[in-house]
Amino acid sequence: MDDPLVSSEAKDHTSERYRHSQMAEETRSVEKNYEFDRALWNITATFSREERDNDKMWNSSFKNTVEQYAANDCSRWKLLGFRDGTRASGHWALGIVTCIVGGQITSLVDKTIAFVGDSLGRQQFQSLMCMVTSGEERPEIENVGWKYGLTKTLGAVRPDGWAYWFPHTNTTILYYWSATLCDLEPININDTFFTDFAMHLDRPPAFLKQYLHQFDVLILNTGHHWSRPKFRANRWVLHLNGKPIEGRHLVALRKVKKFAIYSIVRWVDSQMTWRPRLKTFFRTISPRHFFGGDWDTSGRCDNTIPLAGGNEVKQDESSDSIVGNAVKGTKVKILDITAISQLRDEGHISRYGLTASDGAQDCLHWCLPGIPDTWNELLCAQV
Repeated sequence: MDDPLVSSEAKDHTSERYRHSQMAEETRSVEKNYEFDRALWNITATFSREERDNDKMWNSSFKNTVEQYAANDCSRWKLLGFRDGTRASGHWALGIVTCIVGGQITSLVDKTIAFVGDSLGRQQFQSLMCMVTSGEERPEIENVGWKYGLTKTLGAVRPDGWAYWFPHTNTTILYYWSATLCDLEPININDTFFTDFAMHLDRPPAFLKQYLHQFDVLILNTGHHWSRPKFRANRWVLHLNGKPIEGRHLVALRKVKKFAIYSIVRWVDSQMTWRPRLKTFFRTISPRHFFGGDWDTSGRCDNTIPLAGGNEVKQDESSDSIVGNAVKGTKVKILDITAISQLRDEGHISRYGLTASDGAQDCLHWCLPGIPDTWNELLCAQV
């Protein structure tokens, strides 16, 4: 019987060797990614020098400071003359009911909201954190990452995610890194630094299996790590039914991605039968806007005019057909952001990142505040 995942198309790429826990990003090496992540991270911890040098610093008590991220995380809006970032987030009059009014959570009381996905999922989490705090210092917010195993382990660049509790509304907002929404486990448990990792296409991340029962709202996403360079960099080995896929070098990754998305949707849908309070959304892919090349061939996104290519979404079906078809007939809802985000090519970090290297442009991630805020407005309207 032919393997539905196997295709005759296969291309080899230059192999990079990084530890899985570091997860190479789209436009940076692992080391530069960490600095880039810290620049994007909107909730900063104030540590003493000793605490910064301490490998347990993510477990230390610290002061949460939610910064005005328009000026701190991406200089683009400020350099273009928009000091408060309103240009980025006030572009659509959506006319929808939001769960955030004046920085207060109105419809998320007594709820746990979990984002599980890649770095674009992390940006949506960061956006929501800043939306619900109004960009102001909120010392009462508590870091509860330890409750979900989200602590920085020895040798890791960063924890696998973050979780924060808002005591006034008993609301927890968390993020967990899972670039493919597949379960990953080291093949050689005796050498976790150099081992390859079994990527189980038919298994959900262990984190979801362990903590799903605690969530009220779950937002999933994947999309930008389904490429051979990423698979080689992260040392992922495709597995199905607990075994390596034969001829995996011939596998068409688009088919693999489709299989994995359908698999996680079916699993979550089956779990929702026993968890009627759980609302699950699968966010569609966030568009890239590289013009004149790609991330590694001098691609650019220099446009500064909002909606230069039009201001209407005329299609009825989702631009992300894999996710759109996967959720049909299930209790998992689609959070369709692809088409509206496609209109906003001027909203990317571009060359304005605080740690950007000469000539490099980030046309994948977004300036904050910005497009991810709109994703959260759409999310709140459905919650």
